[in-house]
Amino acid sequence: MVKFSKELEAQLIPEWKEAFVNYWQLKKQIKKIKLSQKSKQRQQVLDHEFGLSIFDPIRSLAKNISSKLFHSDTETEIIQARSKSMEDGDEEVLYQTELVQLFSEEDEVAVFFESLDGELNKVNQFYKNKESEFLERGEILNKQLETLLDLKRVLNEHRRKPNAGVLPLSCSSSPPRNSFCSESASESNETSADSQIDEIIAALEREGINSATRKKTKKGKPKMAMRIGIPAAAPTRTITAVTSMLWEDLVNNPKKELGAGDFINRKKIQCAEKMIRGAFVELYRGLGLLKTYRKMPCCCAYGTQNCILRLHMIILWCSYSLPLPNVYTKMYVARIWSSHVLFVVRLMDDVESIFTKHFANNDRKKAMKFLKPQQQKESHMVTFFVGLLTGCFVSLFSLYAILAHLAGIFKPNSERLYVETVYPVFSVFALLSFHLFMYGCNLFMWKGTRINYNFIFEFQPSTALKYRDAFLICTTFMTSVVAAMVIHLLLRASGFSPYHVDAIPGILLLIFIFVLICPFDIFYRPTRYCFIRIIRNIVCSPFYKVLMVDFFMADQLTSQIPLLRHMGSTTCYFLAGSFKTHRYETCKSGRLYRELAYVISFLPYYWRAMQCARRWFDESDLNHLANMGKYVSAMVAAGARITYGRQENHLWFGIVLVTSVFSTVYQLYWDFVKDWGLLNSKSKNLWLRDNLILKNKSIYYMSIVLNIVLRVAWVETVMGFRFNMVESRMLDFLLASLEVIRRGHWNFYRLENEHLNNVGKFRAVKAVPLPFRETDSDG
Repeated sequence: MVKFSKELEAQLIPEWKEAFVNYWQLKKQIKKIKLSQKSKQRQQVLDHEFGLSIFDPIRSLAKNISSKLFHSDTETEIIQARSKSMEDGDEEVLYQTELVQLFSEEDEVAVFFESLDGELNKVNQFYKNKESEFLERGEILNKQLETLLDLKRVLNEHRRKPNAGVLPLSCSSSPPRNSFCSESASESNETSADSQIDEIIAALEREGINSATRKKTKKGKPKMAMRIGIPAAAPTRTITAVTSMLWEDLVNNPKKELGAGDFINRKKIQCAEKMIRGAFVELYRGLGLLKTYRKMPCCCAYGTQNCILRLHMIILWCSYSLPLPNVYTKMYVARIWSSHVLFVVRLMDDVESIFTKHFANNDRKKAMKFLKPQQQKESHMVTFFVGLLTGCFVSLFSLYAILAHLAGIFKPNSERLYVETVYPVFSVFALLSFHLFMYGCNLFMWKGTRINYNFIFEFQPSTALKYRDAFLICTTFMTSVVAAMVIHLLLRASGFSPYHVDAIPGILLLIFIFVLICPFDIFYRPTRYCFIRIIRNIVCSPFYKVLMVDFFMADQLTSQIPLLRHMGSTTCYFLAGSFKTHRYETCKSGRLYRELAYVISFLPYYWRAMQCARRWFDESDLNHLANMGKYVSAMVAAGARITYGRQENHLWFGIVLVTSVFSTVYQLYWDFVKDWGLLNSKSKNLWLRDNLILKNKSIYYMSIVLNIVLRVAWVETVMGFRFNMVESRMLDFLLASLEVIRRGHWNFYRLENEHLNNVGKFRAVKAVPLPFRETDSDG
């Protein structure tokens, strides 16, 4: 049987954990009550043994008779509860329990009820705040929807008119600093009597798109205007935003002429409609969480208090042998939810109706796919296949090791041939599979610690990968790679032509590329396409709006620079036809290859730096510029190390030492302070942070040390060790694997800190920006 505390921990909403009743604190107080009552009973027994009186039987008989005669009065007068308004006249009501009989004010029971009242008021106030917040959000969305419907109607009627073109708006040619492309409605002095459409358009322009927002100044001009804010998430919108901002800086009067985007067209209406639809979806999910908070069995506010009070009654029953009534439970439940029982349900029904009508063409099934995406079930068949493939992988790897030893491929006379043809391609798959394995471990740990990674990354619950799926993909990758390596060795040993045998790694690479871009709904298509979309956003930085998953993936790429180098060598190897001629100097000593080594080493840091620049442009937060400086320093250090590897002298040794030490200290500071939120000198946990998900604090200290050790792995590049080709490649692969381990280790604490930030702000649903906003106009 599962303990109630574990059931409570598993069912509560992680981001609202602090808003639930603190069951563990109340349980401790109940234990104190129990110990106190036991000590009093012992004292009474001792007094009874050493102080017997002839009046004791008479007192006992009178007590029993009075309890039977006045049982009902006792039942109602044990406790009294009353509401207490705030002193400053606010509407907030605090509840307070008064113990009339049986207990003194100094008793532990009084302390218990005082704490219970505090928890009750906390729960009640949180629910009211969320209720008013969602109600206000719903009213705003209704206004946004009305504006959207009016605008669509006018645009459709305007397009039916011959030679209608587009509906212009007098709009500022520059958006605000947050990179939103905006069009503001201005006054129009022209009215047309020829058609009703022109009258509607003119009225719409005069009234700021929506007549509900019409306010006039003393001169009779509209005071408020409606702005259509479309996030500059795509490259074209970003370029327009930057151009408009520069134009505003160069020209004093930005309203002098219309800009290129100063009109309303169907595409912008579709963007606005998509934003409002997403806002309705998030509102519905928030209401669902609030409904769960109210109705969750044995886990919601009154459910927890119910269990606490029942436990408390059992203790009192055993201590006093009194038939305490259920007035406790009835009183608390009635006090909390008397006026809020049906509010959430009604509002959810309203959102369903609106969404079905306006965003799903009256198709309720289609609407519910958006509002209630089904949680993907974890299949135990996946676990079976993971175990099966793991066994195949171990067997094939053992076979490969035996064949490699028998074939003598690592002997001095043949090491160059095999290492140059096989190692770069197969190491790409090996490092990628290892990174997938670490990601599967991250998913397992995040799930075990109830870190809401789907919400943080904005993944759809119906298509998001589970840790079993990640392990399945990883083992499939590695089993296929090792099988290809075994086939490669067998064909080489059988005397097949190297021209055909050395094409096997390229064929394997083409197969995996085809699987990645396969358009059919097989092999985790939503995940594959999401991965491609994220890589596109990273490569095209800073033109795409940066999301959490984008810069998180870009951070992963900074740990896969060896993989990117091997991909460059593999591409050159096959495009230059080196696998046919076995002339390796083409891809190893050419000028183009030397320059490409710098580019590949810089690219991940450059992409990440551009993301920081874009986030600074969107949010105007100087921390993003400081973060960009970290990646710039990493680029300088990486370039210095590559140059030192080709020109080993004291000057470049000093440059490498200075740049690498500076970059490492910079990165460690950002890891611990910004990304992990640790090293807080004022924290109640020594040099950590106040809130920790892992109960064992020593794990955090060990993680700090491990991260420092793995961050200084660059020391190997300047130590001057000399190895043969095979040993050098194996050492490079080992260091690359250690960096993958460090990144997987970093991932857990990075998301833990992000999750705790969400918990601290009770942020359980995404804040979707709305397209239509009112702004004051001059005059």
